[in-house]
Amino acid sequence: MKFIIAALMFFSLPVWAQGDVFNYPLRPENMPAFEMTSARLSEHPIVRGNFEQEKVLSRFGRSLRSSGYFIIVSELGMVWDTVRPFPSTLVLGKDYFVQFRPGGQRTVLNAAGNETFLGMADVISAVFSGNIRGLLDNFEVFYSGTTSAWEMGLLPLNVAIAAFAGRIVMTGDNAIRSIVIHEQNGDSIIYILSNHSYPRELSVHERAFFE
Repeated sequence: MKFIIAALMFFSLPVWAQGDVFNYPLRPENMPAFEMTSARLSEHPIVRGNFEQEKVLSRFGRSLRSSGYFIIVSELGMVWDTVRPFPSTLVLGKDYFVQFRPGGQRTVLNAAGNETFLGMADVISAVFSGNIRGLLDNFEVFYSGTTSAWEMGLLPLNVAIAAFAGRIVMTGDNAIRSIVIHEQNGDSIIYILSNHSYPRELSVHERAFFE
């Protein structure tokens, strides 16, 4: 399950903001910038890009790295296509996930009844679609910076999410550039997202993932 959640969330890399973002809860003075940032993130129903993931295992003093490509489709779900160190593809729909491994092996699971999975899927959808209500319903939100260089902090209100993630930090501009998940056990998952593009429609190959 942790593998699934790690693939779902893409977080603390304070690249631009001054100080700790958790010193800046949403208030009337920063709400307009937060709303404008959410609106910019919602402009593109399809987002493609590259990702680099680092899983930091604090208990063992080591980390695991992987990289590949992602596709986020607001109406369908998302695809995480890992290229290194081992090829695999994870497709996350609204209520299911499918994992493809080399040799054609495929695992299909229904997420019904799994509150953690469904909660995390809703969160990712809310973040990438700029769904303010979805964020405020699931998190205490913190925000600093401007629409051209921002940092967002999330403290889970949802019990299922809080059982896994203690806090989440994102940075970005017109797109999300980094996501860090601080797990309750002291480990963390860091995602760096780059080379964003915004196609108007999926290719035949990409659409087949969701079918």
